[in-house]
Amino acid sequence: MQKQVIADKICPLEYAVKAISGKWKVPIIWRINEGEKRPSEFLRGIATVDRRVLNQQLKELEEASILHKVRFDEVPPRVEYTLTPLGIQLVEVLKQLNAWGEQLLDEHQPETKSNLSAKE
Repeated sequence: MQKQVIADKICPLEYAVKAISGKWKVPIIWRINEGEKRPSEFLRGIATVDRRVLNQQLKELEEASILHKVRFDEVPPRVEYTLTPLGIQLVEVLKQLNAWGEQLLDEHQPETKSNLSAKE
C-alpha cells in the first residue's frame, strides 16, 4: 500500500532527475562506467570536488541503488564502488543524453560563431 501511495504522488521523471541531481553525480556515474573506483580516484578525476561533498554524493547514489559500495576488511580501510544493474541502465541513458548534447552544441555553435564575428 505504501508504494502505491508514493507512486500516485511522484512523477517518475521527477524522481529519476532527483536521483541524479547534484553537481557531481553525473560525472561520478560517467567515470565509474570505466570500472570500479575508490573515492580517491574520483578526487583525482573530477575537477575540484571536495572530499566531503564527494562522500555525500556517493552515499546518495548508493541509497538510490545506482552504485554498490564494497567494504574491504583491511587496514587501512578500503572501499570501492561499482554500478548496480540500475546504474548500468542509467549509463545507457546518459550516453543518449550525451549524444543529444553533442547535437545541441552543433546547433548552437554556428550561432555562437556568428555572434563572435559580429562583435569583431
